[in-house]
Amino acid sequence: MVSVGADGVHHGAVSVPQTLVDLRRRAIHRTLFRPTTLPRALARLGFVQADPIRAPARAQDLTLRHRVTGYRAGDLERRYPRLAIEEDFFVNAGFITRELHALMHPRTPQRAWTKAQWKNAQRVLEVVRDRGVAHPREVDAALELGTTTNWFGGRSSASTQLLDGLHYRGLLRVARREGGIRLYAVREPTPPPEDPRAAYDALVDVVVAKYAPLPAPTLGKLLSYLRGGVPQWSHDRAAALTRAKARLVKHHVEGMDWLWPAGEVSRAREVGDVVRLLAPFDPLVWDRVRFELLFGWEYKFEAYTPAPKRKLGYYALPLLWRDQVIGWANAKVDGGALDVQLGYVSGNAPRDAAFRRALEEEVERLREFLGAA
Repeated sequence: MVSVGADGVHHGAVSVPQTLVDLRRRAIHRTLFRPTTLPRALARLGFVQADPIRAPARAQDLTLRHRVTGYRAGDLERRYPRLAIEEDFFVNAGFITRELHALMHPRTPQRAWTKAQWKNAQRVLEVVRDRGVAHPREVDAALELGTTTNWFGGRSSASTQLLDGLHYRGLLRVARREGGIRLYAVREPTPPPEDPRAAYDALVDVVVAKYAPLPAPTLGKLLSYLRGGVPQWSHDRAAALTRAKARLVKHHVEGMDWLWPAGEVSRAREVGDVVRLLAPFDPLVWDRVRFELLFGWEYKFEAYTPAPKRKLGYYALPLLWRDQVIGWANAKVDGGALDVQLGYVSGNAPRDAAFRRALEEEVERLREFLGAA
């Protein structure tokens, strides 16, 4: 018997995928779910990766616009103080539900602070506590700690680095952003989980559920990324990988093992005549190995590639038509108007009228999302 849970996912007997086409359609169907409210979409995803580049909008907004009814660029930042989410590092920097966030703390960073750093950190905490919500500029003015070498070898405010460190340790939270700058508030320490192993396994399952169907070799890579979110459990990584392989469903399709959350059914339904321009970090795109296996070509994020060496463009958005990514788009707002430049893997756009109509509809949706003319 198959039932549908509150999360909208089918549960029950698992139908077995037979081909990569099956897997591709399942991947599309389960991640590009029917648009819903922002809180429900965030609960369904568990975590949304963030990126500061706006080309034409931030990655988190480009991801959510396909999954939230009536979503507009910047809605997540505007509504963040009223949502049950936290800005933090999970497998990447982004936004995570509070339920999952609690499983990640208290963190024990791999690099310990000195006594002098802890002394200054306590001073920073006092300033933030006194203000309720503090801008880094206010903390810097109050303490005058000067500058220090940051992680990439440059110089930055010592108080800002302490704010980042306190946030990572779970002693501060991001209350909101102002002009893109984090404003901090004191966060009460999280008690350790009663069963750390179960907490770690739950986080692993969230990662797998977000990116399934998952090539089996990718699971180890995902756990290495998760080490940034829960460094205190790095010693359990090998055992966690073994436990995950034992509880996840495994399907052998066209010469490779693919992993799937236990007890979940996502049917390989045909995709309608729809075009979607995806974020470079969309769950459907993020794992480049899986992307190439499912869609048959190599997508590269080239924002940090020197311009003369770019093949796709500065911030190419993969173009999903029906159940295939057939090209990419570079979009920008110029003089208030949206400009979209397209490229195709085959060199040419599909000739049928259905594609042209679907593309026009997607560009119009993008225009409304951006508020462009």
